[in-house]
Amino acid sequence: MAHGCSPHVATILAANCATAERDGSTSHGLFRMRHYVSTLRSGWVDGRAEPVIADAAPGFVRADAKNGFAQIALAEAAPLLVQKARTNGIAVLAIRQSHHLGALYLDVEPFALQGLVALTVVNSIAVVAPHAGSRAVYGTNPIAFAAPTADGAPLVFDQATSTAALGDVRVAQQAGHDLPYGAGLDRAGQPTNDPAAILDGGALLPFGGYKGAAISLMVEILCAALVGANFSFEVDSSAYPGAKTGCTGQTIIVIDPAAGSDGLAPLPARVSTLVAALQDAGQTYIPGGRRLIARSQPSAPIDPAVWTELRSLLPA
Repeated sequence: MAHGCSPHVATILAANCATAERDGSTSHGLFRMRHYVSTLRSGWVDGRAEPVIADAAPGFVRADAKNGFAQIALAEAAPLLVQKARTNGIAVLAIRQSHHLGALYLDVEPFALQGLVALTVVNSIAVVAPHAGSRAVYGTNPIAFAAPTADGAPLVFDQATSTAALGDVRVAQQAGHDLPYGAGLDRAGQPTNDPAAILDGGALLPFGGYKGAAISLMVEILCAALVGANFSFEVDSSAYPGAKTGCTGQTIIVIDPAAGSDGLAPLPARVSTLVAALQDAGQTYIPGGRRLIARSQPSAPIDPAVWTELRSLLPA
């Protein structure tokens, strides 16, 4: 709020960061606060924006975030999105003119807690080179998915379509750690695992070579061409020093598994059957499992350096 957010926006963003920190997703937790503040200070994002929600079609909702944060547009549109999914069996939300800096799994998990299946994609600043390319065109373009289970906690995963999330690259740079070999390119287009070289005019690479690059391409189409937002390579915040977000788009697809399911086994039970098979085959951690473990344990103390940094973000 001290840096320009309305109380409503500040509450949503604070809960997002605190929840990610609690879940052990530290690259999207308190670490992100400095980036929120830096972006707000730059004037690149409107911390008081009020999104406009449009009932576009029986199964389609459009949201204009008005150059605000995507999580606020999602919060405003979610009731209508759920209503449409319950009525039609499926519904889509397309958000434009939005900034996303948080953990993406937090956007879909609430739908799974309501018994729905949810998939979301978001594009961002161009930091990922296409397959066999030498400069960045795509964002890290993460995908998050959530489905209910019969065992209580939903099955949730969240992953970048690049070799690493940009937040993880920044954390590695800050900690002085290298990334895995083949993670990215330097500014000359040469392979590197140095996070500083990747961030200094270089680029990450898509995971899985051309296969991951094709998924990044799909995300760009779903988040920019479909919703009427910028492609990652079109984002230009150069006139706003300190900006850390891309003004891009996000698409969320929500499915009601109960639609037309008479006589079929309930989806939560089927998901739990699949999870049991994976565990029986030796898979130790099911996607999202580490977050559930973190939630079940007492919260770790905040790193003193992080606490000092948080306090420094407050005005004197």
